[in-house]
Amino acid sequence: MKRSFLPARHAVALCVGWLLLLMLVLVIDTRAHEPQRSPPVRSTSQKQAVRARDLGVPFDGTPGPLNAITDVAGVEVGYATTIRGEGKLVIGKGPVRTGVTAIIPRGHDSLNDPVYAAVFSLNGNGEMTGTHWIEESGFLEGPVVITNTHSVGVARDAVIAWRIKHGASDASGYWWSLPLVAETWDGWLNDTNGFHVKPEDVFHALDSAHGGAIEEGSVGGGTGMICYEFKGGNGTASRKIDIKVGKDKPAQSYTVGVFVQANFGRRALLMIAGVPVGKEIPGSVYKDDTGSCIAVVATDAPLLPNQLKRLARRVSIGLARTGTISGNGSGDLFIAFSTANRNSWAPDQVTHSVQTIPNDLMDPIFTGVVEATEEAVVNALVDNQTMTGAGNHRVEALPHDRLHEILKKYNRLKE
Repeated sequence: MKRSFLPARHAVALCVGWLLLLMLVLVIDTRAHEPQRSPPVRSTSQKQAVRARDLGVPFDGTPGPLNAITDVAGVEVGYATTIRGEGKLVIGKGPVRTGVTAIIPRGHDSLNDPVYAAVFSLNGNGEMTGTHWIEESGFLEGPVVITNTHSVGVARDAVIAWRIKHGASDASGYWWSLPLVAETWDGWLNDTNGFHVKPEDVFHALDSAHGGAIEEGSVGGGTGMICYEFKGGNGTASRKIDIKVGKDKPAQSYTVGVFVQANFGRRALLMIAGVPVGKEIPGSVYKDDTGSCIAVVATDAPLLPNQLKRLARRVSIGLARTGTISGNGSGDLFIAFSTANRNSWAPDQVTHSVQTIPNDLMDPIFTGVVEATEEAVVNALVDNQTMTGAGNHRVEALPHDRLHEILKKYNRLKE
């Protein structure tokens, strides 16, 4: 039998080649399992996004320059997004459609300056940690983080770790934190029992939080969410508020911004600009109203905690304008905070002087919250794409052409 052998140098070269190929395969496989995270900044001029106003949806009120929660000076928003895998659900492997949203009230430069805040539960079938101390103290002492239902624990612990790294001890010398972490359920599209949100995802969302234009739709904590049985997720809007006392006095201007993680509602209930869009575009995903909504209201108007609770309640009216009944399975939890009255928490003096707006002058602010909430939900639906996720479950995005036609049919289209 004849045998042929490669020269020694060829054999070495062949071995090296196979070794390099193996290393390349390992690198590709490793990268395939890393979370796909959103870039820190994507301006509205760079993205091919369409918002509700772009389609001619009529809304009341005057938005800020960005029509976003970040119109409130100092507010920063960041995301971490993980989209990985296709096909059959294998718990622990995927497919994965999830993420984390972080909102920092005063931004990175003022992490240790708590804001006056209050919370409200429209329906309590959900989770928002840290609320007992907000109710007791009247302060939100850190960021707001939103993720999926089964990742609240890891997100909460990660926020504490991040605060220890970036913050400072309190007056007694202790690092102490009761983070606010909220959730909605993404188990129809995501391997939610696979626990794919990791501490580094929370760190990324917090580290990348920024002002200016922010993404909407299927990003961050909103990645796997469903709203009115269309593809849902994140939406935001803002309103400029003018308050005037007397004809001879100039108006004082403030801003209200709302951010929603929209994951609620039955299709047939959907109303946009007073038009029964859900009935005009029939369809279903769930048998029951099983979703939730987390809403964050920010304002630079000087308000006290009891007044901020009144703002948080008004989110309910904005959601109702879109058709929801806040069903038994819906966890609808809201927080409102004010970036005014800086350092009012500090124990460096016996008393502090704070400003506030009289209750009799708050109606324009209430109006702004209701209007911005309604528009934020519609933006979450419009600025979105169809998604196929775990178990090949497919959720269609709200079709822009059909929405345009329906608004025109009901004479509600704003040309």
